[in-house]
Amino acid sequence: MGRTYFVEEAIGQYLSDLSTKVKPYVTGLLIGQSSPQRDYVIRAVRTPPKEEQKEEGIPSKLASIDEEWITTHASQVSRMLPGGLVVLGVFIIATPELSKDSQNALRKLIFSVEKSLTKRRLWKPAEEEVSDRAALQICSATKKVVCRTYDVQDPRSSAKPADWKYQSALSASWLALDCTVNVNIHIPLLATSPNHDLEKNTKNGLNRWSKQIEDSVFLINGQIKDDDTELLEGQKKLRGNTQSSTQFSDVKVLTQLSQGSSHRSTATVQVCSGSINLKGAVKCRAYIHNNKPKVKEAIQALKRDIINTLSDRCEILFEDMIINEGPHKKIDICPITDNVDDTQQKQVTKATLLLKLQQNMGVVIAAAVAVFASIFSFNYFSD
Repeated sequence: MGRTYFVEEAIGQYLSDLSTKVKPYVTGLLIGQSSPQRDYVIRAVRTPPKEEQKEEGIPSKLASIDEEWITTHASQVSRMLPGGLVVLGVFIIATPELSKDSQNALRKLIFSVEKSLTKRRLWKPAEEEVSDRAALQICSATKKVVCRTYDVQDPRSSAKPADWKYQSALSASWLALDCTVNVNIHIPLLATSPNHDLEKNTKNGLNRWSKQIEDSVFLINGQIKDDDTELLEGQKKLRGNTQSSTQFSDVKVLTQLSQGSSHRSTATVQVCSGSINLKGAVKCRAYIHNNKPKVKEAIQALKRDIINTLSDRCEILFEDMIINEGPHKKIDICPITDNVDDTQQKQVTKATLLLKLQQNMGVVIAAAVAVFASIFSFNYFSD
């Protein structure tokens, strides 16, 4: 039996409008949430046209689809999503002449997008996690909708039929969990690494920190709840019409100060010539469907949002440095001392100032991670 996708009713009109405006085809992403019982699609986001396409028009053959452009768009959209929401699949609206090639194009895009998103993650999916992704095909002439799924964990996966059902106010009464996590990560830079691969060192440091978040204790409204209990168990149901109300829960994150005695220490002494400090407060929010969600689903969504938020902001910072300084420019890091006078500081290069992270990056990251994306503010996605 195939999966069932419950879809926000407004998406139907959005896709219908696209089918009349864009020819011969248009691609895009499906945004939503998976659960063991069912899947939810709450947004559809068209792939923005490249500059040359605005002038020359869209190529007439699906073979000319720019996979790199679509995967880059998927990565940017993924960064903007709050916890609990992911790229669930890809859609394509094409003329009848291109319908035969649409499914093959969708299959390639599904796996390309998933590969791109997986490469960035600092967490591993759970064994019981849903690995099916939706491939939605719509004929621009007949408006016929065909939904299939592919298992992205299996490169040889074949298409499976899936149901596509519209529903009004699908996410209006979803549950929201809020938390704030104070971050103070110290990442040493080894003296044996002459060029100081900052991105690699930072990712290694974030990997260690992400494991701490995975092992943390989460208090939901001040209580520790068993993973398999329902998130709303013990809470009073709201009276009256709750169609447009979102229930919020406050979450506290308790991280371990030290490992237990059963863990053998692997600490080593190494000579370092600099360090990176990531300091700030990460404010996160995760949204969960209201169909009897489990506590473990909510905590998992919040954990991933915490990890993704800091990781994505670091990626954005490094991308900005590459754009401004160039990908092949050698960057030196000056050791930071307490006896640097004003004259010496003025002589330090722009690159060094950016990379004296003990003084500067903490402020940059603290400001960056404070950026908060809400589920209801998707103006970026609209045409």
